[in-house]
Amino acid sequence: MEVLIVDDDRGLVEFVTVTLRRAGFSVSRAHDAPAVHRRMQEAEEPDLILLDINLGAWNGFDILKEIRSRSMVPVILLTGRASEEDKVAGLDGGADDYIIKPFDYPELAARLRATLRRPRTTLPTVLQVGDLRLDPATHTVWRGAIVLPLTIREFSLLRQLMLRAGTVVSRTELLEHVWDAHYDGTSNVVDAHVANLRRKLDLPGSPAPIETVRGVGFRLATPA
Repeated sequence: MEVLIVDDDRGLVEFVTVTLRRAGFSVSRAHDAPAVHRRMQEAEEPDLILLDINLGAWNGFDILKEIRSRSMVPVILLTGRASEEDKVAGLDGGADDYIIKPFDYPELAARLRATLRRPRTTLPTVLQVGDLRLDPATHTVWRGAIVLPLTIREFSLLRQLMLRAGTVVSRTELLEHVWDAHYDGTSNVVDAHVANLRRKLDLPGSPAPIETVRGVGFRLATPA
């Protein structure tokens, strides 16, 4: 398994590299946004990316957005920024996990293994279920010809339901994929966000296609 480390702290990068290689990972490195861009364009995609948010003149959130526009490679943010706002921005922006510096190295390796065990999702050009279309690259959702103003969290919820259209998606699965595997809130937050999403999908003559399966989760109905 190859891990790409994106961090401009060369001392930390060297230490993490040694640690991960001892844990059995192959490691490649990049120190800025142009290097990441070249790596993603010119070489085979890594199995996972460790990405710092503060990269001198570059913003890690912007790099994450660019990665997500073209790939669903797992990304773990590795950063000293510990605010709730940064965590939410990172996870809503498509990161698979968020680790705060300083960190415990055995835990880092365990988090990598846990992330790599998750099923890999491919990034389609546009998802479509009935009259719903979702473009991951532009973060745009349409119902018919109408553009729907979704929040980042609502967009992620809808995307997960569309990927599993016609099947029941549990609240636990939505928490793990849309929030974070380490989120310590309750499943009630899922119901609240699904209710908001339903209201935005509910158009005159076209009710929202999200069904509640009592005691299990939610299902995006497919056209008959």
